[in-house]
Formats: sequence, structure tokens, C-alpha cells
Amino acid sequence: MNEDTPNQALHTRSLFHFAFHVRDLDDARRFYGEVLGCSEGRSTDTWVDFDFFSHQISLHLGEPFPTTRTGRVGDHMVPMPHFGLVLLLPQWRALALRLETADVDFVLQPQVRFEGLPGEQWTMFFCDPSGNPIEVKGFASLDQVYAA
Repeated sequence: MNEDTPNQALHTRSLFHFAFHVRDLDDARRFYGEVLGCSEGRSTDTWVDFDFFSHQISLHLGEPFPTTRTGRVGDHMVPMPHFGLVLLLPQWRALALRLETADVDFVLQPQVRFEGLPGEQWTMFFCDPSGNPIEVKGFASLDQVYAA
């Protein structure tokens, strides 16, 4: 990193990579590929990569990380730890409909939080077939993601 511009790299758009365990690659391929609509990348007989909404996830055969419902979202307890993404509201709504059509069992049904306040967001929680919890948030503007 250039010493003269240490914060410049922090403001450049980057992608995250997240590798985690799933119990069955065929189930994972159906869920991430067919239900979520993610494109499959490289794979072997023990792992598979997906383009997770322009981020890279790598699903490896193994026992998923343990979770507990200790995260509070309003009056609901949600699984911790979890991962997810932020979408603009039209894409969030399209994904929510896609998940509802696929009869995904929601941990937290699609809903709005902080309505009319700074940081107004839509959220939903669900799990993949191995029990890995995922949260997807939707915002009218990405400028509101960190609004206080």
C-alpha cells in the first residue's frame, strides 16, 4: 500500500471471499445455483465456488459452524454467526419473491425495519440446506447502509 494514500485502498470497491462447510455439495449446488441464482465457478469433488451476488463463496464438504439464536433483530432472535449481503431494494424484492416461490423456510420473514428512520432497511433471514444462516438486507439507497 502506498504510504501517501493509506485510506484510498479502503474506499476502492472490493469483493469478499468466504469459505465455509456444507454437508452435501449436490444440495448446495441446487440451493445456491437454482434457488438463489448464483453462477457456479471452479469445483472439485470436495468443494465448489459460487458467484454470490458479485462475491466469491467457496463451499467445502464438512460440518458447518455451530450457530445459536442469540442475535436480536427487533423482537426476534436470529442465528449467530451469520453472513449475508446488502442489495438495492428492487433486487432485494426480486430475491424475496424467488425464495418465497421456492418455499424457503425463513428464520425471519421478509420485512422492513426502521421504517421512516435513517437506515430504513428490509431484511430476511434463511438457512441453506446445511443450516448455514444467511441475512439479506435491502436498501432504497446504498448511502443509507451506515446511516445513524
